[in-house]
Amino acid sequence: MQAQTNSPQKIITRSIWILSLVSLFTDMASEMLYPVMPLFLKHVGYTALFIGVLEGIAESVAGLSKSYFGKLSDNSGKRLPFVQLGYSLSAISKPMLAFLFTPGGYFYPER
Repeated sequence: MQAQTNSPQKIITRSIWILSLVSLFTDMASEMLYPVMPLFLKHVGYTALFIGVLEGIAESVAGLSKSYFGKLSDNSGKRLPFVQLGYSLSAISKPMLAFLFTPGGYFYPER
């Protein structure tokens, strides 16, 4: 038997490193936001019942959209546009919460 003398292949590419770091920072931001979100909504005037309904709707939309966009991605054979769209929406939505969320369901900048 002959020992393998091949040079090690580059298993983790630059794209994988970049996507991993983007995913890490997005998850960190989400994990920091989730515990304080109900407190923020309560502070701006929402009831506990409405906060629960809002969380239920958000989870439902997330679950349904994952299966829909997963199938769409499989059918198109392209992953990059879906990854870019998902992370872009996530990055945009977090700062918007501080500026656009007000009681009553209206979205406009607070003054």
